[in-house]
Amino acid sequence: MTARAAAFLALPGALLVLGLFILPALSVFPTALTDWEFGKRNLSFVGFDNFAELAADARFRAALSNTLLYTAVITPLTVALGLAIAMAIDGAGRLKPLYRTAHFLPVVATMAAMSVAWEAVLHPSFGLLNNLLAVFGAPRRNWLQDEALVLPTLMAIGVWKNLGFAVIMFLAGLQAMPRELVDAAAIDGAVRPLDRLRVLTLPVLSPVTAFVTVVTAKQGLEVFDSVAVLTRGGPGQASEVLLHLLYTESFKSLRAGYGSAIVVVLLVLMLGLVLTHRALDGRRVGA
Repeated sequence: MTARAAAFLALPGALLVLGLFILPALSVFPTALTDWEFGKRNLSFVGFDNFAELAADARFRAALSNTLLYTAVITPLTVALGLAIAMAIDGAGRLKPLYRTAHFLPVVATMAAMSVAWEAVLHPSFGLLNNLLAVFGAPRRNWLQDEALVLPTLMAIGVWKNLGFAVIMFLAGLQAMPRELVDAAAIDGAVRPLDRLRVLTLPVLSPVTAFVTVVTAKQGLEVFDSVAVLTRGGPGQASEVLLHLLYTESFKSLRAGYGSAIVVVLLVLMLGLVLTHRALDGRRVGA
């Protein structure tokens, strides 16, 4: 196939990617420099005023802090638990497909629908979790309306949501591990599980670990559904996150320019995540 024919066949897909992803993403930057509001027929160039307003906005600072903290907590927990569960399932024999399916179900489920189920589980009066606590004599908690508990509760839901993906990826890596390496590690004295984990499993699975870490961190930065359904950013600003703030500013307050400035911040965070992953991956490959 000639290069011209290949380019011709790739053109429709390239145009779709350009129109649906690249151009909308690029349009955010000039929009963030205006005072455009949905429904207005004109707009004015305001420079970096939207970003200055973001810096002075206590709600944005709370959303940024909560988003970063949420991501920083769920990412290592998801990776560590995913690896531990994958190693346990890898030796489960006939029940391996059952365990694999059970852990992957939250990944394919719609988070908005599952948040409704979580709302029933966490209900302060008749929720399953509080009923279990009552059995053991522990006090009931208002998990979604207590400022000290709401963000950790959302973090637990986030780990539950992303855990299945991590488990499946680590399982694939474990099953692709050459048997010769396992035998060689045993000959070298790595017989105990912790020794085998340190000497063999973690180094071999480092590419999978890096990939799962980046994807989980990306999901953390994009958290929205559970916040929108369960807390709407409350109580106060204890569970406000960037995407929910973007939604309220852009589609409720109709401030498209201000919302675009929030998108720019998110894109910068995503870019930093990608560049960090590339740097670490290049260092690992170069070693």
